[in-house]
Amino acid sequence: MPSLPFIASRIDAVARLAALGRTGDDAIDLAEAALSLAWLDRPDADIDQYRALLHGMGRAVAAHVGESGDTLEARCRALRAVLFEQEGFRGDRDTYDDLANANLMTVIDRRRGLPVALGILYIDAGRRQGWQIGGINFPGHFLVRIDHEGERALIDPFGDGERIDIADLRTLVRLGSGGELQPQHYAPIGSRGILLRLENNIKQRLIGARELERAVEIVERMLLISPGDLQLLREAALLHRELGNLKTALAHLEKLLALGAGERVEREATRLVAELKSRMH
Repeated sequence: MPSLPFIASRIDAVARLAALGRTGDDAIDLAEAALSLAWLDRPDADIDQYRALLHGMGRAVAAHVGESGDTLEARCRALRAVLFEQEGFRGDRDTYDDLANANLMTVIDRRRGLPVALGILYIDAGRRQGWQIGGINFPGHFLVRIDHEGERALIDPFGDGERIDIADLRTLVRLGSGGELQPQHYAPIGSRGILLRLENNIKQRLIGARELERAVEIVERMLLISPGDLQLLREAALLHRELGNLKTALAHLEKLLALGAGERVEREATRLVAELKSRMH
């Protein structure tokens, strides 16, 4: 594996994330991108230390599979054996809303995290083997999907790496929204979507705590990864407007309008553009 560049400054980290915005989803190194996001909040951390741990877990998973034969069940067992039993990664049920649970470096340090952060570790360990493994767009509780030779398994990284079935999914949906399981609930989600879901956890908690300056910083990070995301452009504009950053809010709204956001959103954006321009004169 080629050596990865050292992140020496905030500019390096931002440039790397901005490059993801110009990268096809299949080319995104999920764990490396999550480490770059984490480094922005922990600039004194040694990123190579975390890369080394990820590499070591990948080797350990390969060794486990090699001992028992490469079947779907063996892959699931290997992931659980290494990440849960050996390394001790678990869902943080006691302090679930702690922002540390969405910072991959801190998750690795504490061995505790949110479902999506833990899921990134499972996905990375599997992808290091060349497996077809990713996340599914399940509401409120990130899950990992493995496909192998026509078979499929779902793993709950927050639930100690155990496999779950359709009945479990139905229960999770009813507990979460009270609704019924729908096909979109187990549709695959790409690496870009996983990174946005990770950061969205931080953003929502900061907005709930009215820490708007930090919240808008997170939204700007998300826009680096997904620069054409209309919802993120709208959110960034509204947050900057509330903080009094009128020129930045206006720039986001004008980009939103240039991309074409649909009649309702464009009507709102046009009204806000007029308001901001009047406030700036």
